[in-house]
Amino acid sequence: MALKKTSIYLDDALDRVLAQRAAEEGVSKAEFIRRGLEGLATRPKRVKPTPGTFSGPPDLAQRDEDYLAQIDMDRR
Repeated sequence: MALKKTSIYLDDALDRVLAQRAAEEGVSKAEFIRRGLEGLATRPKRVKPTPGTFSGPPDLAQRDEDYLAQIDMDRR
């Protein structure tokens, strides 16, 4: 695997935490960061809610407490 060099700016606290965690894992800080970035880049994308697709009572916003109380009563 060919690696490409890139630079990022980190504050001192984050740099220390990354160095500590990398040492705990027994890898270099660069390898620790690569693994973390790979995990972020390969995880499934979050589905963004689409406005207007909610279905429910038309007065839900006005009567939310009533509906929540009813749900609570139904669970008992």
